[in-house]
Amino acid sequence: MPQLLATQVKHSCPVCDSQTELAFTAKVLHKYQADYNVCSNCGYLFAVDPHWLSEAYTSAIASTDTGLVKRNISISAKLACILYFCLRERGDGRYVDIAGGYGMLTRLMRDYGFDFFWQDKYCDNLLAEGFEYTKDNGQAKAVTAFEVLEHIERPAEFIKNAMTEFDVDTLIFSTVLYQGSPPNPSDWWYYAFASGQHIGFFQRKTLQIMGQRLNLKLSSANNIHVFSRTKVSETLLKIISGLIFSRLFVNVIQLHLGSKTIGDETFMSERL
Repeated sequence: MPQLLATQVKHSCPVCDSQTELAFTAKVLHKYQADYNVCSNCGYLFAVDPHWLSEAYTSAIASTDTGLVKRNISISAKLACILYFCLRERGDGRYVDIAGGYGMLTRLMRDYGFDFFWQDKYCDNLLAEGFEYTKDNGQAKAVTAFEVLEHIERPAEFIKNAMTEFDVDTLIFSTVLYQGSPPNPSDWWYYAFASGQHIGFFQRKTLQIMGQRLNLKLSSANNIHVFSRTKVSETLLKIISGLIFSRLFVNVIQLHLGSKTIGDETFMSERL
């Protein structure tokens, strides 16, 4: 009787539809053995069939994410500088933080003087209550999605849908990039196997190809990335998103725009 040979199931790349191959296997949530494939064309690295996601999102924010507060404080300062200096936004526009979690980034950006709103289909808005985005708020100028794309099974589709839904030309987001071959599973903290929520990982080339397919220009520096219909200066982005620059200038921006903290308190008091 002839012996049947096992063959690996082929999986096309969720970003560019090219052929992928097995990069490694790893244990997720301390119990599920998962395959991670990498694209031979764009370098996108992803978990194959992440069937554990419903279990991983029993809580929308992973308990292992101990850097959430520090990260939001750092990102808010950088984002304020990017909007003010790179995009020349002087506080007269509206912005939406999609997949905004507990609302911390929205609250911080409003404290700096930007008219930010929150949206998240899977998490409770604890810190920016009253500033959930609806179309009644008016047209948004840009959307942000920080530490989101590594959670998404089809990131290109997510970006296209987000920019279409809010009718914007600019998406600002963050994700940590890798270079060369996929990092060894034991050597890169960003895999976050214990939480099971990170399922996709990008190279710069991945973002470039995704942008080309979506007819968007990419600018990328310091793990903060901008997709826009109009090219944003990458040199300026690199300077502006640096830790020292953002810390020095964010308070200047707040003084110029005027914090919304007190005004928001009045607004919420009148709603009670």
